Amino acid sequence: MILPKPRLLVLAVLAASLPTFAQSGAKPFDPVPTLSQYDVTWTEPGRGPDDSMPIGNGDLGLNVWTEPNGDLVFYIGKSDAWTEVPSGSYGLAKIAGLRVSLEPRPAVLPTFSQTLHLHTSDITIREGVTLLRIWADANHPAIHVEATSPQPVKMRVQLIDWRERPPVNPAEGGPDPEDISPWRSLPDGRITADTIESVPNALEWFHHNGPKSDIHVGKYTWGARVTGPSLVGTGKELISSHAAQSQQFTAVVLTSTEGSESAWQHNIRDLASTVAAQPLQAAWKAHASWWDEFWHRSWIFLDGDSDAQPVTQGYVLQRYVTAAAGRGAHAIKFNGSLFVVDNPSASVGRDANKKDIMAAVSADFRSWGGQYWFQNTRPMYWPMLAAGDFDLMHPLFHQYLGEIRSNEASVRQYYHHDGSYFAETSPWWGNINNYPFDKPGMYTDFYFTPVLELSMMMLDYFADTADKAFVRDTLLPIASQGVTFFAQHWPHDADGKLLLDPDNSIEMYWKVHNPAPDIAGLQAVLPRLIALPADLTSPIQRTQWQTLLSQLPPLPEGDRNGTRILLPYTGSQTQPSHNSENPELYAIYPFRLFGVGKPELDLAKASFDARLIKTTGCWVQDPIQAAYLGLTEPAKKDVTFDLTRKDKRLKFPAFWDPGHDYLPDEDNGGNGQNGLQLMLMQTEGKRILLLPAWPSDWNADFKLHAPMQTTVEGRVENGQIVRLTVTPAPRRADVEIAAHTKPMYE
Repeated sequence: MILPKPRLLVLAVLAASLPTFAQSGAKPFDPVPTLSQYDVTWTEPGRGPDDSMPIGNGDLGLNVWTEPNGDLVFYIGKSDAWTEVPSGSYGLAKIAGLRVSLEPRPAVLPTFSQTLHLHTSDITIREGVTLLRIWADANHPAIHVEATSPQPVKMRVQLIDWRERPPVNPAEGGPDPEDISPWRSLPDGRITADTIESVPNALEWFHHNGPKSDIHVGKYTWGARVTGPSLVGTGKELISSHAAQSQQFTAVVLTSTEGSESAWQHNIRDLASTVAAQPLQAAWKAHASWWDEFWHRSWIFLDGDSDAQPVTQGYVLQRYVTAAAGRGAHAIKFNGSLFVVDNPSASVGRDANKKDIMAAVSADFRSWGGQYWFQNTRPMYWPMLAAGDFDLMHPLFHQYLGEIRSNEASVRQYYHHDGSYFAETSPWWGNINNYPFDKPGMYTDFYFTPVLELSMMMLDYFADTADKAFVRDTLLPIASQGVTFFAQHWPHDADGKLLLDPDNSIEMYWKVHNPAPDIAGLQAVLPRLIALPADLTSPIQRTQWQTLLSQLPPLPEGDRNGTRILLPYTGSQTQPSHNSENPELYAIYPFRLFGVGKPELDLAKASFDARLIKTTGCWVQDPIQAAYLGLTEPAKKDVTFDLTRKDKRLKFPAFWDPGHDYLPDEDNGGNGQNGLQLMLMQTEGKRILLLPAWPSDWNADFKLHAPMQTTVEGRVENGQIVRLTVTPAPRRADVEIAAHTKPMYE
């Protein structure tokens, strides 16, 4: 039966008339066979870390490559391996690297292959008849390397540590010039050298932050211990005691945030014993089970035009890289995540003429340092909602909960009122500066928006999960402190309206009057706080929020060439711009006051068309805002750009171009992932809107998550839904389809 086309409606409500065959017994879609098409295989060895593949378990992230001589080499990153200078360019360091050799060396060519298996998150290397496998255990802080060969072989494991002090040249009384290189040197005088222990039949090393450390990491010790059933030796190298057809070793990695070096040594040896006590096959089975559940949570697989396959590859690999680094002690770093590599030419500062100073740097270095920039961190986290990757969001929420709490005392000290917020740019433990109203403006001074956006994200998390404990323990402590800060920090005008002045309109316009992002944020967040279940909030809180909502000024509006548009702040638009952003469009994303099916869509579209900055890539929000407005072609173009923008130097197809950030950048992939999801499905309250910005030349199999613990699974072909399963089934009544798409067939 062909459904009738809707007449002059923005949306067609399809409730009972949606396709039903998928829920009435059709075989469910299995994502694994399609996922395997996006495994990454290379048929030539690499030249070095530029040719590395990523794997990880959420806390440990590895860059893995094979060299022409057959050696397997990998760097180890960890989410909390903070050096003495955690906010600096060398703040989040690598644990070190390992080189694995087999003796006799296998014949590498012509039968070489190296494959990242997404479904099981492992890398296998075939060198002739020899097979190596490496994986980071999804359930333990452990890395396993296995080798099998029909010919008995020995395995050699060598430490690669560029934080050793260069050896002394006795003739010169100083370091040997041949041993000084950017890859090995310690770039900051506060960073101490690593300690390599001489222990029997184990390779053990650690970094203990020295006496000049920042107070927040002064007791951090991190490192690893490598052992194997047949490995013997001391110092920096282990080798098998005998040749065998099967060899393996395990590296356990540990960060201790308190205590002495000896305490770390005791703890890592206990950890190594615990990991070794579980049979390897049992650990592998549990590891594979975690990843199988992950890939069955959600998916988007495109087919259709020439862009469909590479966009799918970008989406799948970005989600994988995020999962590989997203379950650690801290939020994901936008500037390289755990997968930074040596860089022969990085900007390490600026000279007197403000020109970049370029130098070779180690894999410990990252531009934009160890601090977190919220605008750059959010792109990896918004798409986790629709993907159902709720566990990956916990480190972000936990980190900013700590920041809010630590900043409360500073707010009281500086401003003598209640509330709290977190800075746009801050280390993971939080920090805010004093901004008296007469202080000159700067990029991130007088910039208070992030607490509102995180509150919006957390409200969405609750809408999806119905987790009341999360509201009590995390959402309300952050959101209530944030809106209290806004309520008490500024005066009111003659009409009793809140007067946000001075207040940045993000980084673009400094110290302006009633900036659009903060007004939009308060207009979006306050009604949702008020609407929380009554058993989670108090009458006093709800009254305070309702009062603040009534005191909000309107969004800034104006006229440009006879067209009504949103403005970045209220008043004469004479403030100089300082960045490349469109603050007025925060009312579209992240705060969703405008969009398909909502009032004043034409105003929002006109504002998008009139935006001053028209770029894409990196942290730019255009693909997401275009999708929310139902602008199919701009959304498709920008999403395609983001999810195919590979860095030219790095081999892995989802190591994104740094753009404004550092390589491998995470913002390109995160924004592309978010934009693609929103082209396919948008939600608000109970409403589930399908195909709001979907191109007819993209088909897709999909499964996404929606509010009220709902999943929406189906297939779209030629602009129409041909298969649909909504779980739980009663939520089908809340599904709508954008009216500009084709009718659906049963």
